[in-house]
Amino acid sequence: MQIDWWTLGLQTVNALVLIWLLSRFLFRPIAAILAERRAAAARVLEDAAAKAASARALEQEAQAALDRLASDRAASVRAATAEAEEARRVLLDAARAEAERLRADTQAEIERMKKSERRTEAERANLLSLDISRRLLERLPATSQVAGFLDGLVKAVGALSEETRAEFSQRADTVLSAARPLTAEEEALLRGELAKAFGGPVTFSLRADPSLLAGFELENEHTSIRNSLRADMERISAELVKGQDHG
Repeated sequence: MQIDWWTLGLQTVNALVLIWLLSRFLFRPIAAILAERRAAAARVLEDAAAKAASARALEQEAQAALDRLASDRAASVRAATAEAEEARRVLLDAARAEAERLRADTQAEIERMKKSERRTEAERANLLSLDISRRLLERLPATSQVAGFLDGLVKAVGALSEETRAEFSQRADTVLSAARPLTAEEEALLRGELAKAFGGPVTFSLRADPSLLAGFELENEHTSIRNSLRADMERISAELVKGQDHG
């Protein structure tokens, strides 16, 4: 077999030209297209990754918002529960206080009514005793209505301070009430004893007051000396009422 070197050389040159042409006009554009497509694919992948990251971030934000909403809701529920419990406690305290006030008011009203009844009973008893005393005195001599009471009046004057006795002596509105009209002798005796008790003459007007039952009462605008059976019975009645009130 004989090799034709010219033909082989030409074919080799043709092959090299073909390879150069292919690399120039086919392989490079294809490589550029492939590179461009790889870059586009990379950009798409990067965009997808960015979108996925953004989606994950949005999901995390949504979850955080849900968590905050749930936490706020739980806090609101706790606050509402605490507020309701506080309102319940306040209402219960107010109801207890109102009940206690009503109980105290009721008890005070009961005590007031009891005291009022006791005072009414004491006043009735006092009126009855006054009526009985009046009837008994009607059976006794008239002298019993003043006899024995003058000494008590004089002692009461002597127990006054000097300032008060001086005031009695200087005032012109002093009145001496007697249980009955006095005789001239009784009036003279009365004025004389009072002058001794006051340490000098004392000016007073004399009047009869049967409601005294027995005894005397000496008084002016500021001071009074009561030495009468009516005053004694009123003091006894007041002490009885006071004792009942404290009982």
